[in-house]
Amino acid sequence: MKTIIFLLLSSLVAQARIVEYDLTIAETRWSPAGHPPARAITVNGGIPGPTIRFRVGDTARIRVHNHLKSETTSIHWHGLLLPNEQDGVPDVTTPPIQPGTTHTFQFPITHAGTYWYHSHTDLQEQIGVYGSIVILPRDGEAIRTDHDHVVVLSDWSRESPEEIMRTLVRDSDWYELKKGSTQSLLGAAKAGALSDFWQRERTRMPAMDISDIAYDAFLANGRQSLTLPGKPGETVRLRIINAGASTYFYLQSATGPLRIVAADGPAVEPIRIKRLLIGMAETYDVTLTIPDSGKWELRATAQDGSGHASIWLGDGTKHPAPEIPKPNKYRMDDHLMAAMEDMDMKPMSEAAALAHEPERPLSPYARLRALKSTELPPHLPRRTITLRATGDMERYIWSFNGKTFAEDGVIPIKKGEVIRIELINDTMMHHPLHLHGHFFRVLMGQGARSPLKHTIDLPPMSKRTIEFEANDRGDWLFHCHLLYHMHAGMTRIFSYQDDNWQPPGKPKPGTNIICNNICCLPGNPDAMTGSVDPRMLSHHPHAGGHDHDTLHFLLDGTIQNHLSEGRATLRNSRNDWYAAWELGNPDDLEYEIDLAWRRYFNPNLSTLGGLRFTNEDDAEDRAFLGVEYRLPYLIESSLQIDSEGDLRAALGKRLQLTNRISTFAELQYDTGSAWEWSTGANYLLTKSFYLTTQYHSEYGFGGGLRFRF
Repeated sequence: MKTIIFLLLSSLVAQARIVEYDLTIAETRWSPAGHPPARAITVNGGIPGPTIRFRVGDTARIRVHNHLKSETTSIHWHGLLLPNEQDGVPDVTTPPIQPGTTHTFQFPITHAGTYWYHSHTDLQEQIGVYGSIVILPRDGEAIRTDHDHVVVLSDWSRESPEEIMRTLVRDSDWYELKKGSTQSLLGAAKAGALSDFWQRERTRMPAMDISDIAYDAFLANGRQSLTLPGKPGETVRLRIINAGASTYFYLQSATGPLRIVAADGPAVEPIRIKRLLIGMAETYDVTLTIPDSGKWELRATAQDGSGHASIWLGDGTKHPAPEIPKPNKYRMDDHLMAAMEDMDMKPMSEAAALAHEPERPLSPYARLRALKSTELPPHLPRRTITLRATGDMERYIWSFNGKTFAEDGVIPIKKGEVIRIELINDTMMHHPLHLHGHFFRVLMGQGARSPLKHTIDLPPMSKRTIEFEANDRGDWLFHCHLLYHMHAGMTRIFSYQDDNWQPPGKPKPGTNIICNNICCLPGNPDAMTGSVDPRMLSHHPHAGGHDHDTLHFLLDGTIQNHLSEGRATLRNSRNDWYAAWELGNPDDLEYEIDLAWRRYFNPNLSTLGGLRFTNEDDAEDRAFLGVEYRLPYLIESSLQIDSEGDLRAALGKRLQLTNRISTFAELQYDTGSAWEWSTGANYLLTKSFYLTTQYHSEYGFGGGLRFRF
């Protein structure tokens, strides 16, 4: 009888360890309070989705129901160590969840902390598919508080993420104007930074910005202002998750310094910090004590200063948090000072660290200490990989080592080695870099107690070093967690080269498949067959849930009373296929139309070739080849030779005078038609339309409308 009772109790305990959730993904119309509704995708009807909670030792069983009409979806369990096939990256580890179907995830819960989940399909994360995960240690939190709250930070735009991406690819001025970060000649003069302005142009550096996008709202748990329960004298643990698609946040509390007790899940030796920079996909657990009276603000301010979300604690008179100083947009050196200080940081007491904390600090990695040694076994072989963050803001190409994911997607690794990654940022933007399925050590002088993280901020023109033990199997994504950078190519796959292992249901080695990953399993409607090397998995058109060299249609032109000119383009990362036109003299129409291909190599060099059709006097249709090169002061030059033996040389320059007014000039010499020049100005009205005026040496003076789509 005792044996039977024991077996029954064991069975009940085993059943209790399985914690089940149902997550339903569906489309709706939603917006934060005070904003017109827009298309959104929710999890269980809300943004963010529900918090799912576990305890170490549980087994998670989560059914994800796709109620979208025509879109696949996915869920990635960000920061969790789990079997490869449960990671949730479509067409890399897990099949995409088809419309009208349910996918069940099941995996053991092995480590405590604050984590989150989100879609890895296309750009769904931007419009609502994210939520939080809380995992308690077996015996509860070592640091006890009166309240334990989850705060999910995010950014919100009424524009569709696909339109945002297309706007970034066509290098629009609109987002800078909308959030007040346009750099102009007049603005530089007012700021006393004319020399900085011209020095930037002389070095061929376009105007830079801290953030790519102008958002309509910044949110905490789906609200611009959030009130959490708490009474005077009570302690509060806030589990802060940055689920923003494209926004770093500075956190500062009116109650005084925040106490960091965990970073990216694992507990750390507590430290106090006045102002905390949190990158996309990072999590921090912080504690604070509510003062004796009043309502106290914890403010999450967008790094570019374009807005904030407020979290309020307590009740009574409001005590707002201090304002975060806005960045100096003309002196980019200011943005590098913190990086230099960070690299030169020496050990110091907490009081000294607080006293010397910059107004716009970097992440506090150098001060974080793990609670115990994180050293990796010394007998394991070690290998160093250098990854340089590279990109081009004007064309919106983001990459590692100058190559996008579509161009060089896989980094082979072997189980049992220690991979050290030297991360070097050659760009003027921050990049939050995330490794799936592993924690890495952040090496910033802490020795044996280097903290463990799954996401690290790589500041502009700086360096970070991380290392991890390759102790798993399969294919694991490593990517920038700025959603649009990842979509534009800043992604790699760490692929274990273990020919003796196959995920459940995967064909045996030698099977005739295009890639050695889950996307090509028999029965997957997206499966592709062929005889391509398995290591070419990154060239699958849907790897990671993203089209990695998306083709965009762009249109830029003018309609004026004396001429029309412009260009219609199909563009991917390295190529433009375009039709350019110049139509002048409406009474006796003259035209020149180019049908051409432009190959982009870097911001300063492109080649082109195509066909030119014209009815101008003393000219005829012809083929041409040419090269375009950017000169100092951002002067665009080109040289072409055509099939009739004529040469054409041109120079062009655009200059931003004020936030809305820009001027331009072009000079061209053709051995067949001699000199031609024009100059004019544009006035920005809306995202797509400008007023324009122009003098052209052939067609005279006129004006009209410029359009950009």
